[in-house]
Amino acid sequence: MIDWWQAILFGIVEGVTEFLPISSTGHLTIMEGLLGYNVADPSVTAFTAIIQVGAMIASIIYFWSDIVRFATGWFRGLTKAEHRDDPDYKMGWAIIIGFLVTGLVAFALKDLVEGPLRNLWAVVIGLIGWSLVMFAADRIAKAVRTEDTVTWKDGALIGLVQVISLVPGVSRSGATISTGMFRGLDRVAATRMSFFIGIPTLVVSGGFQAISAADAIGTAGGVGWLATGIGTVVSGIVAYFSIAWLLKFVSRNDFTGFIIYRVLLGLVLAGLLISGVIPAV
Repeated sequence: MIDWWQAILFGIVEGVTEFLPISSTGHLTIMEGLLGYNVADPSVTAFTAIIQVGAMIASIIYFWSDIVRFATGWFRGLTKAEHRDDPDYKMGWAIIIGFLVTGLVAFALKDLVEGPLRNLWAVVIGLIGWSLVMFAADRIAKAVRTEDTVTWKDGALIGLVQVISLVPGVSRSGATISTGMFRGLDRVAATRMSFFIGIPTLVVSGGFQAISAADAIGTAGGVGWLATGIGTVVSGIVAYFSIAWLLKFVSRNDFTGFIIYRVLLGLVLAGLLISGVIPAV
């Protein structure tokens, strides 16, 4: 079982890293390995997914006015054709389609994600490999489009690439923000799209994990629901402030610092694995 102080630590790490393009799952998996937990254990895998719900609830609270606006615009467009050019109507469809694409593909790959990819070498590859994609997005992508230009095609592609973030180390936000920028969205618009498509995806996946892995978490030898609850609450509190910081940061800076951090972390982790300090699973 995870101790209460470890649950707080996991919650802090999740809250800080969930929305930064440095992979929250990668960081949690590394921590689990360093603390001696089996990262492929179903209970540990479920814990990692469920505490993300806290961060997602924080994002719902933070973006509540936007969510209401998009929902209102979408319903208005469904009932009256003259409102279908409204950017809020189009954003509503982009979010729905992105969520559905992610859900369908992720469900098809569920066994792969929860099996072979629950490995710290996968984290190394994800951290370093996707850093190259982020570097290209930062340097090559013509990120000039604003949020008002988002279409269902943007949502579909971002949702599809979001599936890649199921590989620990890739980073959901890193994958979706990079994709948005390759679609021409500016950094702020791409970052906000990452939030909007990520909210339903991670809330549903966390809820599914809570139901399907209830026995694994609650039984003897499992992580424990107290630790899971503590981690979820802490991640939500920390994530709220992380969101505000990130949106301010991307309005003024590129992702160079995050890219350097990802590569260095990947190299350090590779060194720890090669030297046998921590096991890969």
